[in-house]
Amino acid sequence: MHIIAQTPRLIIREFLPEELETYLHHFSDEEVCLYIPKRTTDERITIFHTALANYVNSKLTGIWGMFNKETGEFIGSCLLRPFNGDVKVTEVGYSMDKKYWGQGIATEMTEAMIAHTFSDTNVDEIVGVTELENIGSQRVLEKAGLKRVDNFFRDGLELAFFRKAR
Repeated sequence: MHIIAQTPRLIIREFLPEELETYLHHFSDEEVCLYIPKRTTDERITIFHTALANYVNSKLTGIWGMFNKETGEFIGSCLLRPFNGDVKVTEVGYSMDKKYWGQGIATEMTEAMIAHTFSDTNVDEIVGVTELENIGSQRVLEKAGLKRVDNFFRDGLELAFFRKAR
């Protein structure tokens, strides 16, 4: 298991195969899933197994688990991926269990992922997108240093768009 980043409260690391049920349970909460793409359980299983397989090839992009550094408890998942196929631009995203909302953890994770990307890759820019109604995640992106720019359209949906250059 490879650790991607650590903060005072978090360990961001590769998922272990035995954590599939934890990962799936996370997405069973309607509030957690309100602003993330809708997926079936089978699609989520495929995403999880693809993430595990991709750990062999990349430590720079992927989907990882966020865990409480003190207790080891699962907090949520985060991702880094090329944005619109551009390897010089990385998109950051996340989801967290409700009990962790409002504690600054998402900002802490986003700052860690920005530092990881800018120190370990030749990526020029980090971006984040949220549904227009997702004010909480927009605040997270701004607190982490991303600036709001013109809205972006993906799959017919207008999204708030944020960016930060190296």
